[in-house]
Amino acid sequence: MVNARISGIASYVPDDILDNEMLSKMVDTNDEWITTRVGIKERRILKKDGAGSSYMGIKAVQRLLESTGTNPEEIELVICATSNPDYRFPATASVIAYGCGLKNAYAYDIQAACAGFIVSLQDATGYIRSGIYKKVVIVAAEKMSSMVNYNDRSTCPLFGDGAAAVLVEPTEENGVGVIDGVFHTDGIGLEHLLMRAGGSAHPITHEAIEAGDNFLFQDGRSVYKHAVMNMLTSTQDVMQRNNLTVEDVDYLIPHQANLRIIEAVSGRAGFPAEKVLVNIEHYGNTSAASIPLCLDEYKGKLRKGDKLILTAFGAGFTWGAMYVVWDL
Repeated sequence: MVNARISGIASYVPDDILDNEMLSKMVDTNDEWITTRVGIKERRILKKDGAGSSYMGIKAVQRLLESTGTNPEEIELVICATSNPDYRFPATASVIAYGCGLKNAYAYDIQAACAGFIVSLQDATGYIRSGIYKKVVIVAAEKMSSMVNYNDRSTCPLFGDGAAAVLVEPTEENGVGVIDGVFHTDGIGLEHLLMRAGGSAHPITHEAIEAGDNFLFQDGRSVYKHAVMNMLTSTQDVMQRNNLTVEDVDYLIPHQANLRIIEAVSGRAGFPAEKVLVNIEHYGNTSAASIPLCLDEYKGKLRKGDKLILTAFGAGFTWGAMYVVWDL
């Protein structure tokens, strides 16, 4: 049986750093408050004029192609996971594909908020298993700074910019690659995590801008409660479906939203700290890019055959978990 495997990974983050001391000069906050509540010390910010999420996505995909020795014309499909598209249309994936010379690739965007990477990986796995495509690039690119209100002390410390890309290809080797995934959506989340203005329901107006509705809004308490519960239950569900115990799993890679969420999910699931991969301290919440950024950072630690659980939660609410056996 043909299965899908991650055969390459690369990432890109901007050079400019916004640390907690710098942020404290912009808004009423401080390093201790941010660190104790969310575990973030710094985040990367894309400051290049006129550059959007595609700029970082192109950099990540170019690094991916170079590191895997892949001819750009061999790529058949590009899936871009982003909540920060360059434009309402066309798709950011098309901008990235063009910028990387992927002349033979179909390209489209996925909007699954912070769960975008695992949702894209599920889609890519379906294409590979069906035989429709053999070389798929998933790129998660998020210029989160474009939707953050730097006068809102409750949300501006949380988010950073970054991109990561993976190559997904077929394998006939048993027991490796993407094994299983569970996914859920519950529209109850709409009022708790959204950008109120900018869509067709509430277009951008002077009044919307004055009200700050063109920025991300988050009801922190509600999001925390649902994120912990749903990342935990989806992690447990995918493990139970595959007869896995904590001892069987080598690493849990959660969406890097908030250190307290990560610790609550991993602690309740019974994972010791050494089995949980975390890099939120240096990058903040990069939405869909957070899991592949974390995987790329720790790829030197991962070994072929390692059993991984990926789990994420985002706006919608949309959440899920995947069981992947590393094959790089």
